Amino acid sequence: MDARLNPAEFLGLQDGDAHVIRNSGGLAKEAVRSLVISQRLLGTEDILVIHHSDRGMLTFTDEFLRNQLAKAHPDDAAVANAARGIEFEPFSDLDESVKSDVAYLKNHPLVHQKATITAWVYEVENGKIRQVA
Repeated sequence: MDARLNPAEFLGLQDGDAHVIRNSGGLAKEAVRSLVISQRLLGTEDILVIHHSDRGMLTFTDEFLRNQLAKAHPDDAAVANAARGIEFEPFSDLDESVKSDVAYLKNHPLVHQKATITAWVYEVENGKIRQVA
């Protein structure tokens, strides 16, 4: 989701080479619907789960963000209640997060198990991408 990054560019992809699914935190569980459609209807066989360094998801906790939302709307209890109902899912270990997403997909009943699913980290600082699983 990070507007600073262009996956097609750092992966050397051309238009039509891949389905790029983006979301906050790069969380696999939020991408399952799109992945299933990509696999089952469009023939996708390889899934690369890519997280990146210098990311916002490493900088906050659920409680911090909930408090920020409540402070921004002090007279609206509905905002605080809605914020309590959402897991924003920040994380503290980049490599473990992307590995966890790969494990989630490999065990998901709707994700085709013949797919090759790998974990990668794009290092914003130096423009390199490294495989972690």
